[in-house]
Amino acid sequence: MSLPPVVVLGPTASGKSDVAMEAARAAGGVHIVACDAMQVYRGMDIGTAKPTADDRAAVPHHGLDLCEPSERYTVARFVDDIASARTSVVSSGARELIVGGTGLYLTAIVDGLTMPGEWPEIRADLEADPDTASMHSRLAVLDPVAASRIEPSNRRRIVRALEVCLGSGRAFSSFGDGVAAHPDNGAVFIGIRWDRDALRDRIARRVQRMLDGGLVDEVRGLVARPGGLSATAAQALGYKEMIDHLEGRATLDEAVAEIVLRTQQFAVRQERWFRRDPRVRWVDVDDDPVTKVAPLVVAALS
Repeated sequence: MSLPPVVVLGPTASGKSDVAMEAARAAGGVHIVACDAMQVYRGMDIGTAKPTADDRAAVPHHGLDLCEPSERYTVARFVDDIASARTSVVSSGARELIVGGTGLYLTAIVDGLTMPGEWPEIRADLEADPDTASMHSRLAVLDPVAASRIEPSNRRRIVRALEVCLGSGRAFSSFGDGVAAHPDNGAVFIGIRWDRDALRDRIARRVQRMLDGGLVDEVRGLVARPGGLSATAAQALGYKEMIDHLEGRATLDEAVAEIVLRTQQFAVRQERWFRRDPRVRWVDVDDDPVTKVAPLVVAALS
């Protein structure tokens, strides 16, 4: 019988990956499951802050490099891919440590979600509509509950909800409680919480490290690949802005400033998502998250 997973979560640049690595090394017999919607793409390494080759050699990782960046990848596919990985974790007798950054993906694998079908033709029509605000208004008419749960700027989720409403003839929110449910399933959630200003500073420094590490060249190489980047991959933080720069729509300084701004905005949305879950034990940090949070994760894994 498998033990419930331990989850370390927090907004981007909060230090959750470093905490998970330290805890996994200290506890031993631990596999890390990365729960990040952009780390699934092969070759998108620098801009997604993917675990290094050394980290992956030291601790088994799952949820990384699951598809080509030219492919469309969905939460339903992630659930299937991670189900296979989790089976191998259990069969090896290891503990499962989930690192959560993408709230929907995390909820899907920890709590289970009823995944509606897909209607590609309807989705294609919706994706061709550039007016995200009007689509959110349309969703508010078709499914007020779903609209109230989705940020008006979250184009990807709005398109998905409308696709399901129009394709199935049912409200998207009718497919179970979904993200609004927080069942007592034994999972342990430990959240890293920073002061907003301190997190903004960490984000800015992280973006600079990505640039120093070769983000521009990484994006240039991905765009040049056969098939390029899928619509989803091309919207990833850091990649969209670098594509704008490489195609002459922004200077490098403008692109960098936009990456920092969008990442800060994304961190706020992540925090809002995670705050809704009453199961999360929040740990306030102001300096080194590893020193303060990793021992708590080790204790939960014991």
